[in-house]
Amino acid sequence: MRTILVVGGGYAGFYTAWKLEKKLRRDEARVVVVDPRPYMTYQPFLPEVLAGSVEARHAAVSLRRHLRRTTLVPGSVTAVDHAHRSVTVQPPDGPRFALAYDVIVLTAGAVTRKLAVPGVADEAIGMKHVEEAVAIRDRLLTAFDRAAALPAGPLRRRLLTATFVGGGFSGVEGFGELLSLAQSLVRRYPELDPAELDFHLVEARDRILPEVTDKPGAWVVRSLERRGGRVHLNAQMVSAKGGHVVLSTGEEFDSDLIVWTVGNAANPGVRNHTDLPVDERGLIVVRADLRIGTDAEPVPDAWAAGDDAAVPDLAAATPGATTVPNAQHAVRQGKLLARNIIAELRGGRVRPYEHHSLGTIATLGLGRGIFQYKRIVIKGFPAWLMHRGYHVLAVPSWERKVRVLAVWLTAALFGRDIVSLVSVQHPRQAFVTGGQTAEKSPEAVTTGPAALS
Repeated sequence: MRTILVVGGGYAGFYTAWKLEKKLRRDEARVVVVDPRPYMTYQPFLPEVLAGSVEARHAAVSLRRHLRRTTLVPGSVTAVDHAHRSVTVQPPDGPRFALAYDVIVLTAGAVTRKLAVPGVADEAIGMKHVEEAVAIRDRLLTAFDRAAALPAGPLRRRLLTATFVGGGFSGVEGFGELLSLAQSLVRRYPELDPAELDFHLVEARDRILPEVTDKPGAWVVRSLERRGGRVHLNAQMVSAKGGHVVLSTGEEFDSDLIVWTVGNAANPGVRNHTDLPVDERGLIVVRADLRIGTDAEPVPDAWAAGDDAAVPDLAAATPGATTVPNAQHAVRQGKLLARNIIAELRGGRVRPYEHHSLGTIATLGLGRGIFQYKRIVIKGFPAWLMHRGYHVLAVPSWERKVRVLAVWLTAALFGRDIVSLVSVQHPRQAFVTGGQTAEKSPEAVTTGPAALS
C-alpha cells in the first residue's frame, strides 16, 4: 500500500486524515500523521478557555480517539527530503529517525511571530495553544489573590495590569474575554477597587480587526474602552524587560501579565529544511488545487494546506492574493485535500480550492460580540449568540459539542468557575517543601498582609 504522510495534526491535517479514513478503501493506502501533540486544538475556543467559559480539554480534540485507522507518530518533523520521499522525525525521547512515504501532505501550521523586543521572550505568553490559554487564566486568578493581600501601591497595581500585544482576532478576542473575566472577578474581592484594573491592548496599525471594515472596527474599540480597557493604536511595544512595558508613544507601565498575539510566522522546520518550494515569507508554494508547486512546475506526490501554505485565494478580487490563515480556510482546505488525494490515486479529477467567506465573527467577552457579512453588521448579545452557535456546530464530533454545551449550561446556572490551578505547573512543589511556602525577606514582610493590621 502507498503511505500518505500528513505532517501536522492541526485543523488542516486533522480534517485531511479524518476524511481520508472515511473515504479510502482499507487496501488502498495507509495514513500516517506526525505531530508533537496528541490532539488538535480548536483555536476559536481559546479565548473562552482563557475566560473559563470552555473547559480546556474540550477545546482539544484527541487524535487517537477520532483517527482510529491512522498511524500516529508523536514527534516533530525537522526536515523534508522529498527527492528521496523521506522526512526526519524528532520524537519526544530518543534519537531522530527517518520516515519514508509515497505521498506527503504538509499541514504543519504556522508558529507565533516573534519580534526582537527586549524582555518579550522572558515575560510574554502566547495564545496559540490550550496550555497557554490556561496559563493566562490561572495567572490572572492568582494575581487577584495576591493583590487582595497587599495594600494599595505599585505592586498591587502591577498585579492588576494586563497587556495584550496585537489587535488581530486572537488579541482582541482574548483581551475582551479576559477583561470580562476580570470585571466579574473583582466583584468577589471587596479588598480591591474595580478602578484598579488596568487592561491594555497595543496595536501597531491605526485600527484593530483588519478582517472587518472601518466602522465596525472603530465600534469595537469604543466598546472595549467603555468597559475600561485601554486601546493603544499606532503604538508598538519597545520593551518589556522585567514586566515594565514601554510603548513607542512614550507611555510606560508595569504589567504582571503580557500576552503576545502579533500574528503568524512560517514553521521553521518546513521553511529552513526542505527541498520543496517556499516563497519569500517561508510559506509552501501551493497551486489552487492544493498541490505543491506552480501550474508550470507542479511537484508530484506533494500537497499542502493551512496556515503554512500560500494557497491562492480564487475568491479574492486582488490578483495573486492568498487565503488568510484562519479556521474557515484550514478546515475546508483539509476536506478538499482529502478528496483531491483520493481523486489523484484513482485517476479522477482534482478540484481547485475556492471559498467565499461566510462572514466574520468575534467574541468580545461574555454576552458581547460582533458579526459582519458584507454590509450586514450585528453587534452585542445577538452576535455573541451567533458566535457560540457557529463554533459549537463547527467543533469536530458530537462528543465535543455536547461537552461544550454542558459547560455553557452549567455556567449559565452557577456562574464562572474562579478556581486557579496554577500550582499544576509545578506539581512537585508541595511535595518538596512539605506544604510550606518559601520564607519571605524582611522587606517583603513589611509590605505583606501584616502591614495591613
